[in-house]
Amino acid sequence: MSTARLEPIPPRQWSQEMTDGLREAYRPEDPRHPVSPLDPDSPKGLNAMGVLAHHPELTNAYNRLIRHALYFTTLSIRQRELLILRVAHLRGSRYEWAQHVYQAGVAGITPEEVAAVRAPSTLEWPALERALLSAADELVADARIADETYAVLAAELDAQQLMDVVFTVGAYDVFAMALRTFDVALDDDLQPYA
Repeated sequence: MSTARLEPIPPRQWSQEMTDGLREAYRPEDPRHPVSPLDPDSPKGLNAMGVLAHHPELTNAYNRLIRHALYFTTLSIRQRELLILRVAHLRGSRYEWAQHVYQAGVAGITPEEVAAVRAPSTLEWPALERALLSAADELVADARIADETYAVLAAELDAQQLMDVVFTVGAYDVFAMALRTFDVALDDDLQPYA
């Protein structure tokens, strides 16, 4: 395993701006997304937050987008987590994968379905979910959802949902880039989900 390019800043050393931003971004009492780095009973992902703490202003701006994906998306939690898992797999982001394997379980996605996200052809997905996984592939590869995939999505999703597909993939794609570029080490509490 590689050495981190940016060492995580321990939570006790985070700036007030970083701490306040996290409190604003994550709402652990929200039943739509019960996982938060501020929740003592869930995997926290503190190494990732510790690396992001090097740039609180950027982190707080990014967390506004993530806050939408977590709490205000027009997609179902299941749809959101399938997209994120696929991005994590495509980008080889072990950290993002582990965080969202945990969250997928909270969302009711079975271990068999989680495993099939890595190889979608191994499971007979409903048409919409198959299209969501394809959309993630196409956005990561080409920055555009192909016409055939878009037609399946547009038959079932409205304009806001279609936008949430694109922005969810984009938000977690950039996070995977940061995690991999800075060689963020997997937290011990995330190891079981890797």
